Amino acid sequence: MKSIKNWRFVEDKGNHLILECDGLHRLNVFVLEHNMMRVLIENKSELRLNRTWSIAQDKQDVSWEGRDRLSKAGFTLPTYRLIESDNRLRIETDTLALTIHQPLWLEWEYKGTRAEADVWLPLCKDRKTGAYSVGVKDHAHAHYINRLPQETYYGLGEKTGDLNRTGRRFEMRNLDAMGYNAKETDPLYKHIPFYISRREEAGRAASVGVFYDNLANCWFDLGNELDNYHVPYRSYRAEDGDLDYYLFYGEKVADVSKQFVRLTGGTAFGPKWSLGYSGSTMQYTDAPNAQELLESFVDQCAAHVLPCDSFQLSSGYTSIGNKRYVFNWNTDKVPDPIGMSGKFHQAGLKLAANIKPCLLHDHPRFEEVKQQALFIKDSESEQPENSVFWDAEGSHLDFTNPHTVSWWKSNVTEQLLEKGIDSTWNDNNEYEIWDKHARCDGFGDEIPIGLIRPLQPLLMMRASYEAQTEFAPSLRPFLISRSGCPGMNRYVQTWTGDNRTNWGSLRYNIRMGLGMSLSGLYNIGHDVGGFSGERPDPELFVRWVQNGVMHPRFTIHSWNDDGSVNEPWMFPDVTPMIRDAMVLRYRLYPYLYNLLWKAHAQDEPMLRPTFLDHEHDAETFKECDDFLLGEDILVASVVDEGQRERSVYLPDNASGWYDFATNEWHQGGQTIILAAPLARLPLLIRAGSVLPTSERIGYADAAQDSVRNLCIYPFHTVGQRSITIFDDDGETTRYQTGQYSALSIEFVCDLERIDMTIQHSGEYQTAYDALHIRLPEEELRPVFINKKPYKNGQTWPLSESIQTQG
Repeated sequence: MKSIKNWRFVEDKGNHLILECDGLHRLNVFVLEHNMMRVLIENKSELRLNRTWSIAQDKQDVSWEGRDRLSKAGFTLPTYRLIESDNRLRIETDTLALTIHQPLWLEWEYKGTRAEADVWLPLCKDRKTGAYSVGVKDHAHAHYINRLPQETYYGLGEKTGDLNRTGRRFEMRNLDAMGYNAKETDPLYKHIPFYISRREEAGRAASVGVFYDNLANCWFDLGNELDNYHVPYRSYRAEDGDLDYYLFYGEKVADVSKQFVRLTGGTAFGPKWSLGYSGSTMQYTDAPNAQELLESFVDQCAAHVLPCDSFQLSSGYTSIGNKRYVFNWNTDKVPDPIGMSGKFHQAGLKLAANIKPCLLHDHPRFEEVKQQALFIKDSESEQPENSVFWDAEGSHLDFTNPHTVSWWKSNVTEQLLEKGIDSTWNDNNEYEIWDKHARCDGFGDEIPIGLIRPLQPLLMMRASYEAQTEFAPSLRPFLISRSGCPGMNRYVQTWTGDNRTNWGSLRYNIRMGLGMSLSGLYNIGHDVGGFSGERPDPELFVRWVQNGVMHPRFTIHSWNDDGSVNEPWMFPDVTPMIRDAMVLRYRLYPYLYNLLWKAHAQDEPMLRPTFLDHEHDAETFKECDDFLLGEDILVASVVDEGQRERSVYLPDNASGWYDFATNEWHQGGQTIILAAPLARLPLLIRAGSVLPTSERIGYADAAQDSVRNLCIYPFHTVGQRSITIFDDDGETTRYQTGQYSALSIEFVCDLERIDMTIQHSGEYQTAYDALHIRLPEEELRPVFINKKPYKNGQTWPLSESIQTQG
């Protein structure tokens, strides 16, 4: 690669400035929002790929063919000031300033929101020596930014180890990393080239997000590398593609995370049942009597009085011998798929089926698909590319070919949906094609796979998504995908892949999930109990379930080396503890569903590191095993063997925290010790919270959800807060046309009384017509709702809410 040195300003095309570099390259600067700009370098003044599929700023999906890489659509395109001087070009919005220096390096500043609001403050700046490099004979490129001791780094999606990425190097190269070490293994399944840099000095903090819109293999170094010839730096390097990045400022880390998820299209609003317990194991569908075992799962849940909403069919239902053949039903194992799905549906459970994007060469339909040219092509011939897949060889479907998309959608419909399958589990979609010049159709404009490998799983899940929406237009689709890239948040729920069964995975999966959440993947979870290796012992299993029920995705899934199955009832001595943990989740169903709605409608993360809502408290930035579920529930999972007490730091939030088990109030800003017997998950509730909870412990069914509690955790002294609680039928799109129920609560406490003003909007009629008021027994202040007095345990009719327009 060769560094870019000199530049000259060429043209201002209105929020798009063009500079010529070294008489050869073109540098584009886009002024997109007051707090966001974009830098795109065209190597030799040509785009390597003229489209993108990740950017959907207005939450309107991009076309299948992709979005024009030069498009500014969906952005507000603010006014800006352009200042030219010797060897400098400066661009200023009301919030963000960019100075381009000669020779080429960029400097970013922001305006604070406090007393210094009219003063430009340093945000970040490129390394002055060789900030940008591009390939001379290829399309490799690199970007170097100064690294300061007062900076910390977060994000990069699904990465192992600590949440703070400072000092580490990471690679983006999608791999099927079965049995990975949750503390150290890299790379993993997903490609998320986005990170957050937080800078704090002189009591002032600012955060900046950097997203490199490139799908080629790349590397991030956040302080692992040193070079005597340069100041300390952080770097991004890619082996192909365009050097194209978005940089955006936020006063807080949360502001940057929310901006990134908006940039990439928001979060899918799945059905309520997707938040329930989902059973799964490879052992059932690999067994010769798969249908019998699958149907017995339904009976076992009933016998053990365990709530469940769905089951995920592992790929064994497609097997011939010990291999997997997508869209092939093994009718020896599963003689009656429709009858089987009917059994699940009768019990209130949905079914998700595993599907894979690669056909083994002895697949019964391989020649048919080959004749239609639906595979990615070899780099040197018209033959399908050839890859290792599931202990054999196969060829990957090309989802940049419209005919492949049609074939896939018709098979999802005919082989799954018409047989009673409700959802698709898009799996083994890392596209491990190592001939990087293998050719994709590119919707008529051929693209090498090395340039767009993570795009294939994104388009795979989109094809599955459209098949489901076309089959059942009134229902909100639910999908799962293991691999993907920015934009997958628009379609699917995901998880951290095939983890190893040990206490380390339990601990570091928590941090992996928080890193994903900071990176725009809000609807996530882990394989509870561990996927590979030895089966968990009873204590580990209990602690894993207790942790799992506090994640958006709660799935017990396994492939244990000894052939055993991770099931809720696998250890009779602790089954009551497993049941209690699952009952807790179902009591919190309304709260979880409200979080999913806020993720979709307000871009709020569901899982949150404790610092996300308490940046003023430096203690919250220390690595720990605690996290927030929403803003109000502090989860202190036990992740050490034999531990029966849990040390928990309570973020300093001025209002304090309630112990969920005892209702004892604790001042924030201190470390406390909570009892943590094996049967208990330590939880704390933020004072000033109002949590909706359910009395029904069973699969999601809005018609049967006839009792709703309003659990009030008052401010200990004085405080006020605005809260919104959303509900609807839980499965259709009718909420878009007013069929929802939203309670807007103004919650005010003083030393004498507690006041709540509740307004209602929406036309949906819930099965519950009242709310049961629940307060800590120690709370003696009178409660007034819409100026009427109520007592603990009393029922408040929804008819007394103030009606408003949504």
